[in-house]
Amino acid sequence: MDSTPADGDLRAELARCVAGLRTLLERHARAGAWAVSAAPSPELDPAPDPPEELVSARPELVSARPEHAERAAGHPAEQLVMSARPEHAERAAGHPAEQLVMSAALERARTAATDEGGVDADRGAEPPRRHLTLVDVRTELGECTRCKLHTTRNKIVFGVGSAEAPLMFVGEAPGADEDRIGQPFVGKAGQLLDKMIEAMGWTRDTVYIANVLKCRPPGNRNPEPDEVAQCFPFLLAQIMSLRPRVIVALGRPAANALLSSSAPISALRGRFHDHRGIRVMPTFHPAFLLRSPDRKRDAWSDLKQVMAELERLGIPAPRPARS
Repeated sequence: MDSTPADGDLRAELARCVAGLRTLLERHARAGAWAVSAAPSPELDPAPDPPEELVSARPELVSARPEHAERAAGHPAEQLVMSARPEHAERAAGHPAEQLVMSAALERARTAATDEGGVDADRGAEPPRRHLTLVDVRTELGECTRCKLHTTRNKIVFGVGSAEAPLMFVGEAPGADEDRIGQPFVGKAGQLLDKMIEAMGWTRDTVYIANVLKCRPPGNRNPEPDEVAQCFPFLLAQIMSLRPRVIVALGRPAANALLSSSAPISALRGRFHDHRGIRVMPTFHPAFLLRSPDRKRDAWSDLKQVMAELERLGIPAPRPARS
């Protein structure tokens, strides 16, 4: 006698599983959760392997099929896992902390329920949608203790500028002056960056400036992988909130993080790259330009491309740019 489960039973069971997952994810959304750890919980038993007869009889039910994934993209709960870029997912697999927040989870946060939210069980209505603001991101960051840098920092350096800025500058990490004041790029390198921004026709108040790391590494050493893994998701959240049209990546660490690359800045600068549909121009860090003033001409060439791109997009600078 054939003991293979009937098609109707399998479909019903699959539908129940999907409905349960969707309900759970929507409950997290209503509670304000926008990050979910991918690490297994010690309190939960691992999921059992499917019976061999099910695998052999219906292999399509235990392997993801493209048409299923494409259809799932239309369901709010399944959108949590549909939009992460492959290179980010690959990198996240090696860093458990980065599994907490990827672009898909951040996108879901943008559609989380408001204080009146909730799904109508009878009508299946979607909760009201809201925008993930910089205040939301800063609140989620809190007085961060996610990595060891919190033991040596003075202040968290979140970011500064306009929440409506079409132009964003991203550096590597705070320095001593930034750590003391709590704002990015306020030392000598920051003063040069201000001049670069002003030469483009913008100001600190009309652009947005942030770093990959929100805390200063001791002695201004290079960020370590675990520190980037914990902090980079919050930069992604800032970008998701701002949705700038152009990002200027200042220096190799910032460019590598945004572009999932290990190439030197000399190989990346001078041309636009893409970060989730946003134009990214890597260029030299102002601190490097202070040490190598002969490269300022190259940096200005990069910035002129940014100015031309913004003009092409119909975004005028608040002030006339300098020649």
